[in-house]
Amino acid sequence: MSASRSETTDPRGPDEPEPGHESESGAAVGAGADGGGGAERDGAGADLLAALLDGMDAALCAFDAHGVITHWNREAERILGWSAEEAVGRQGFAGWAVRTADADEVQARLMAVMDTPGRQVDEFALLRKDGGRVLIRTQSSGMRGADGKPAGVYSAFSEVHEQIDLERSIALSEALFDDASWGVVLVDVDLRPTVVNGYAARAFGSGRGSVLGRPLGELLTQGVEELEAALHHVLAEGAPKSAAELWVSVNAADGERRRCWRSGFLRLASPLAEEPVPLGVGWMFQDVTESKLAAQEADRLRFRSSQLYRSGRAAAECEDPMEAATVYLDFALAGFADHALIDLVAGERPDGAAAPVRLVRVAETPSGGGSGPSMTVESGGIPVRYMTGHPALQAMDRNGSVRASAPGTSGASAGSGSAAPGASGGPAGPAGPASGAVPSPAWATSRQWPPDSVHALCTVLRSRGRSLGVVTFLRGASRAAFERPDAVYAEDVTIRVAAALDLAGVLSD
Repeated sequence: MSASRSETTDPRGPDEPEPGHESESGAAVGAGADGGGGAERDGAGADLLAALLDGMDAALCAFDAHGVITHWNREAERILGWSAEEAVGRQGFAGWAVRTADADEVQARLMAVMDTPGRQVDEFALLRKDGGRVLIRTQSSGMRGADGKPAGVYSAFSEVHEQIDLERSIALSEALFDDASWGVVLVDVDLRPTVVNGYAARAFGSGRGSVLGRPLGELLTQGVEELEAALHHVLAEGAPKSAAELWVSVNAADGERRRCWRSGFLRLASPLAEEPVPLGVGWMFQDVTESKLAAQEADRLRFRSSQLYRSGRAAAECEDPMEAATVYLDFALAGFADHALIDLVAGERPDGAAAPVRLVRVAETPSGGGSGPSMTVESGGIPVRYMTGHPALQAMDRNGSVRASAPGTSGASAGSGSAAPGASGGPAGPAGPASGAVPSPAWATSRQWPPDSVHALCTVLRSRGRSLGVVTFLRGASRAAFERPDAVYAEDVTIRVAAALDLAGVLSD
């Protein structure tokens, strides 16, 4: 309990009117049911004041105009060890809470604020009851009486290291929400952003104010379900033990962007409640898209190099060169494409530049939903009915690679499904994940490909300075369109297939 020096007086002075009489203001002061009510209210007010002072998180003491301590709360007792009974009524801190040599200076600095407006911040050392010293920081303000004259000073103080910890926490919060090199978002229990720093706002592609209060589904087009599931888990179970990588698509002003955010989560609970009450989630993230894509590309290159090495070892054990060609193809399909076709030039191509190229199907992977190794095709030498401008024919004309995608899918050339030049044929077209809409099978069947094909990559078979035919790799709707690195890998595979097919032709002659 806080204590104060005050005299107890009769709540009704000698000049007060008798019950039932009127005061000078004309108000009747009656006893009746309210008799003694003023004393009860004064006592209740004193109890309320004492409870408020004792419930404060900061230590508080007050001095009258003569420097006598009038109030001392529990936090002051906790810090210095002196109880209210021992502190109230003393003349300043001299001789008990401060060294004698410093007493005059401390008292002068504390009481000086009584004659100046505003608050004054000071730091000085006080003595604990056990003899130890503690450095405190005080905020002191003067008090005025009813007549407007200085009536005393009240001072709130705390240990300096606690104050520094508080200031560091505040400074950290301000730095996180201003200059942090990662995104910081505070999300309420309804999973709506309430505070967003500059990094996070830029990641969302909008301003800091426009993000607040909006559902996450309006900010992200993909990955919002995974993010909301993570936030719900944190609210229910607490923070995860490690960071999580979330792939999202941001609905920015300049279009949709696919990003990878390495995220950490913290459950925020009120420190004022007896039981932890969730206030929301602190979500911190960093954009690691570039490093993630680089790591994926490195893994892809290592896998493809391994497949080329393994296919070479396996093909070396094949007695039939045609079988070796299909072995190269089967190893290349792993993680690369869904189907593969081999078309060879029928006979010798005439010397005339305008003479059409005729291609005969000699090997293919199972189509119609089946899977398995490549197998030879008995076509009887009948050419494949390729339309004019077919990607396979374009590859023959260019002696390079040609990519094509069905209309409405990522990678389609102007939405027409026409062939797009690849690694050896010019600049690569746009690349990205396949569209959610599955194109009509007519696009693939009209080109003599399996009906589930959506993306194609045709590479020419070159050996001993001649074009032997074309290898066509095909992908379904669940895969992304072929990109320039895919064309480079396909050409590496095709060189090996061409060497085996050339050997097969030599042996057959």
